[in-house]
Amino acid sequence: MTNTALTALREPAFPDAVITEAIRWTEQNGPLDDAQALRLAASRTADAHEGITQRALLLGERIGLQPELARARQWAPWVLLGLAALIVIAGLGLAGNVVGGGERHINVIVALASLLGLHALTLLMWLLGLLLPLGSVNTASLGWIWLSLTARVAGGKRGQAPVLVRAATGLLSRAKLLPWAFGLVSHGIWSLSFTVVLAAMLFALAFRSYTLSWETTILDPEFFVRAVQALGWAPAKLGFPVPDAATVMAATPATPGAAGQRTWALWLTGCIAVYGLLPRLLLVLLSAAVLRSRRKALQPEWQEPYYRKLAARFTALAPASIVDADPGRLRGAMPASLPASQLHDTLFVIGFELPPDMPWPPAGLPAEFAAHAQRIDGSAPARRALLDQLAQARPRTVMVVCHAVSSPDRGTERFLREVLMHCGECRLWLAGAPDAGATQRWLDWLRDTGLERITASDRPDIAP
Repeated sequence: MTNTALTALREPAFPDAVITEAIRWTEQNGPLDDAQALRLAASRTADAHEGITQRALLLGERIGLQPELARARQWAPWVLLGLAALIVIAGLGLAGNVVGGGERHINVIVALASLLGLHALTLLMWLLGLLLPLGSVNTASLGWIWLSLTARVAGGKRGQAPVLVRAATGLLSRAKLLPWAFGLVSHGIWSLSFTVVLAAMLFALAFRSYTLSWETTILDPEFFVRAVQALGWAPAKLGFPVPDAATVMAATPATPGAAGQRTWALWLTGCIAVYGLLPRLLLVLLSAAVLRSRRKALQPEWQEPYYRKLAARFTALAPASIVDADPGRLRGAMPASLPASQLHDTLFVIGFELPPDMPWPPAGLPAEFAAHAQRIDGSAPARRALLDQLAQARPRTVMVVCHAVSSPDRGTERFLREVLMHCGECRLWLAGAPDAGATQRWLDWLRDTGLERITASDRPDIAP
């Protein structure tokens, strides 16, 4: 059971995703010095998401995340085994209370309630946590206790355990797998506990003589007849006997020698097996199957502003590629803009690589763009600072002002693609166009580079 409980969370990509998320939470308190890690990650891969992961792994090694995660994975089976042992001992204690009395008298209803009561309550809480977003329900499970104990044992009081736990549970929650992961642990421990309890009870009932009965002061005896028949319906499908009405009415302390004791014992055993052990075993299999089928969803949310900002920084560090149109050049794919639900109703205007003598802000700039107007010289630090600002603002529209006389090049294309990743719409104002030929040259270039969705004009009043 220990190996089964851990296998679903030991995919090679999951520890890397945990480290990546842990770095994100660590940088909530302030950015880390990542200049060297960023350059090294960019040299290893051209993919922005892989680069972000590589950067996180390099920073994680520096602040000790990987060693602590490795210790946690080593301690996890042992902590789980210890927790299971405690639950099994508690189960044996309940079984001893049922069959260990000196008078060898068992009240079947009380025995059934004591053995299945806590199980039914925790199972109901798990189902609530599965159906409703109740964090307190999940944190009350055996799975959460196991995770917390593992983190404490592996990291101590001053380690990186809290941020690692937050990262792991965040990934599981985002993938809607948190109740299934905790459930896999909880159901596995309960299955083991019920197996031991049933074995102890069957051994005691097989080699010692007991009197099984029911007692009541205020309830109608017919209630027990109906309850026994209802509870015995499911076990009867698996071959367990069900006491009939005569046997139920005869099983009272006043008639200790009544017949049917074997039927009562098998009915009690069948109820514990069907309502206790069987559901937990089935849920173990279901939880493992769900974790296995959805394990690819255990990835960071790459659309968050934090990751989009890092992706823009990686793009800025990427080696420049030839983008000038030529007969053999492949058409580039149009980058995806932000969805409308993530946009803010703001407008930006950016002057990109404009001549020093060109006035700024330019004459004829619409009033709605004047609040966020700035120019950059095209250097990597200036682009990175601007893209960080766009990643936070997520504007509805960005208008880039370029010098129409200048020739569009690969730096311009890369900048426009980066801007498109952080806004809803990008427009291009070709300032200082001497004639229609200059404007047409830019329009042809946008078409050849796959950026035809960008609206370009030699006037600032571009229609939406």
